[in-house]
Amino acid sequence: MRKVFFLFIGLLASHVTIAQVKVQHLMTENLPNPISIDAVAPRFSWQLDGGQARNVMQTAYQIKVTDDAKHTVWAPAKVNSDQSMYIYYQGSPLKSGEKYTWQVKVWDNHGKSSQGTATFRMGLLKADDWKAQWIGPGQEEASRPSPLFRKGFIVNKKVKTAIAYITAHSLYEAHINGKRVGDAYLTPGYTSYNKRIQYQAYDVTNLVQPGANAAGASLGSGWYRGIYGIGTRHEIYGKDIALLMQINITYTDGSTATIATDDTWKTSTGEVRYAEIYMGSTIDARMEQKGWSTAGFNDSNWKNAVIGNYPKDILIATVNEPVKKHETFKAIKLFTTPKGEKVIDFGQNLVGWVKFNVRGKAGDKIVISHAEVLDKEGNFYTDNLRDAKCQNTFILKGEGMETCEPQFTWQGFRYIRIEGYPGDIKPEDFTATAVYSDMPPTGTFACSNPLINQLQHNIQWGQKGNFLDIPTDCPQRDERLGWTGDAQVFSRTATFNMNVHNFFTKWLKDVSLDQFSDGSLPHVIPDAFDNGKPTGGGGSAGWSDATTIIPWNMYLAYGDKQILENQYNSMKAWVGFMKSRSHNNLWNTGSHFGDWLFYTRNDDNDGTAAITSKYLIAQCFYAHSTQLLINAAKVLGKTEDVETYTKLLADIKDAYMREYVTPNGLISSDTQTAYAEALEFDMLPENLRAQAADRLEANIRRYGNHLTTGFLGTPYLCDALSRYGHADAAFRLLLQENYPSWLYPIKMGATTIWERWDGIKPDGTLEVPSMNSYNHYAYGAIGDWMYRTVAGIDTKIEQPGYKGITIKPTVGGKLTDVAANYETPYGKASSHWKIENGNFVLDVVIPANTTATVYVPTKGDSAVTESGKPVTKAADQIDGFTAVNIGSGTYHFSTTN
Repeated sequence: MRKVFFLFIGLLASHVTIAQVKVQHLMTENLPNPISIDAVAPRFSWQLDGGQARNVMQTAYQIKVTDDAKHTVWAPAKVNSDQSMYIYYQGSPLKSGEKYTWQVKVWDNHGKSSQGTATFRMGLLKADDWKAQWIGPGQEEASRPSPLFRKGFIVNKKVKTAIAYITAHSLYEAHINGKRVGDAYLTPGYTSYNKRIQYQAYDVTNLVQPGANAAGASLGSGWYRGIYGIGTRHEIYGKDIALLMQINITYTDGSTATIATDDTWKTSTGEVRYAEIYMGSTIDARMEQKGWSTAGFNDSNWKNAVIGNYPKDILIATVNEPVKKHETFKAIKLFTTPKGEKVIDFGQNLVGWVKFNVRGKAGDKIVISHAEVLDKEGNFYTDNLRDAKCQNTFILKGEGMETCEPQFTWQGFRYIRIEGYPGDIKPEDFTATAVYSDMPPTGTFACSNPLINQLQHNIQWGQKGNFLDIPTDCPQRDERLGWTGDAQVFSRTATFNMNVHNFFTKWLKDVSLDQFSDGSLPHVIPDAFDNGKPTGGGGSAGWSDATTIIPWNMYLAYGDKQILENQYNSMKAWVGFMKSRSHNNLWNTGSHFGDWLFYTRNDDNDGTAAITSKYLIAQCFYAHSTQLLINAAKVLGKTEDVETYTKLLADIKDAYMREYVTPNGLISSDTQTAYAEALEFDMLPENLRAQAADRLEANIRRYGNHLTTGFLGTPYLCDALSRYGHADAAFRLLLQENYPSWLYPIKMGATTIWERWDGIKPDGTLEVPSMNSYNHYAYGAIGDWMYRTVAGIDTKIEQPGYKGITIKPTVGGKLTDVAANYETPYGKASSHWKIENGNFVLDVVIPANTTATVYVPTKGDSAVTESGKPVTKAADQIDGFTAVNIGSGTYHFSTTN
């Protein structure tokens, strides 16, 4: 029986600080001041800043919502509660396009109060709110140049607000009076277009001017109809390219006007002659129609747009953060390869594009090619891109200094090859820009080992490069698909690096929509293979489990029950699929990817290739998804389902034991993956778990302290070891520098996570080009263990979303200093431990309106103090820790031997 010691530090006189509590970070549907939401009952959230005070808890709140005319639409009474997340609106019906202001006043347990104010605007809630019509180009599209659309309009009154609502069957960039609308790229984003299409809303009040105006947009083929999918498929969702744009203007006198796409809009083409995601773009500056989106432009030679009869009832407001430009990189080196090619190294494998300045003659053609690595001889290497050209071509107009930048495409690269450049290449004229979904950063992890710090860097950059509106497998070759297996193994790690709440909420809706009628899941979401036809493949263990694993991980990270509500039927359908394919509760049928890219030897003549039975893995994930369904049913109060699936789970585990485990506990696939999954998914009875952990540790030693796991074993390996008393083995794996290991790619110069453990082999040669990505985040799932076990920051399952926090660091691996910060939904939590003169020191930060249990590692008769004061009069050992319950604030723990 564990004894837990409680320390109510706030009662210590030397630490009592009463400060004015502040309410901050007001969010509506997890967005700050959104201007287009279609949740008819939006949810309100906020944080408390307790300053230097400890044990700050909210005791009550009161919300008031008013419309744009200052009329109150909801003003409930004061609520005595510490809830500050996901408060549902329950007032009068909210109106399309209307702006609302909400105010919250909070009271804390120190008798202080604070209030904050935020706004939100409703989107277009009904199809007939769209006065705009879908329009397409009036000119021939033989080579598919990027079409331009424009419309002039007059403003003869003073404008109060102007809101533009825009979407497309393709990608769009919009302009008003020659200025770009917004700073988002690759809009409207990628969804299952035949079922739902996002639109974006922009406040363009400052772009609209008195008198003559012009609105316009350019389009690119994008995911909708472009070359996309394995085998360079195209026109997955349609052959057309179309624009839907509407500007709702409200004047200060209360009158309104609508500027909407119809057949009076004019259309032509410009300098973007070609644009494809995989292939790149061709920009011919000689064909620029300068000023095409300004009021004074002469469009008499343009064609009239053509009306398209496309649905509007599938249009939805955007719930996730858009893709934007982020970090920029200057060239760190210009060099000539052994083949004589001019190459620039930007020092980081990134996703985005290169912009450069150049002078030349009209017709000069510059081709920029992209690569992630150089080959063994130091030459520019593109074989692993497969059919993706990844080239941007620029044709100059010859009018002084020109700025070249691609459009409607992106590349994954570290190096660029430059061909056709006029004159001497100046590295300072080239800038690489990283592009990814604009998710707020949430976590940092640093330690005393620089290689581990580089690993964390690589994990984060793998996420940045592959979280581009959807969670892609890779960002460079002819793929860039939403592979479900990759997404699920990395999903919990993703929450520590960035706030992926909205990102996954959006993607998971497509998971449900694209799920096959039999309950299985396509391998990629959105389904770019066969677009709703099971012939495209699906139902693979560990891949289709994305529909259970990711919602549960999001619930743990953000405490958002609505995610489970949204996905519950999908979760249930997937478990139903596995049950239907099982015989006597044993799922040993179907096609599975298995432990994808596990350690293997081509000349394996002594059985060292770490092959794990695909059906054994399938049975483990069958059990795991059933357990997660039970968890979700408990949260949602579905007691009948809890009973049904609890019985099913017991039967699944019994079938596993009968088929795959000997009476002494030997698993038929004697591999790291088999034991890690058996332990993490609780497949074994209690009496066989310790010996299984010992077998796992022995296996690791047998491979010279190397991992042998693939995509489905790696995420659980270190967790299983540390959970069952073998943290030392987990640290040996983490710190292993030789292949296969997490640090081997770093020693070989990696700046992102690789798809294969040996993407570059020890002799400098490269793995097979048919499948060898150097930016593939799945193995970055180790980041979860680094945050939750090494630094020790975790949420309590019974208090998800870090309402209840656990700080339980694990010392090992000769690390002497580990610091992790994490922006929880309630504010920053921090764990910073170090070893000083043989003593353990732990600095902790806990956000207001939460509580935490801190586990301080202790040995023997170690005494634990907080800010110099004893924690307890008798600090007993509790499984090697002293447990301390605390409230919010900053704490300094230390131990002395």
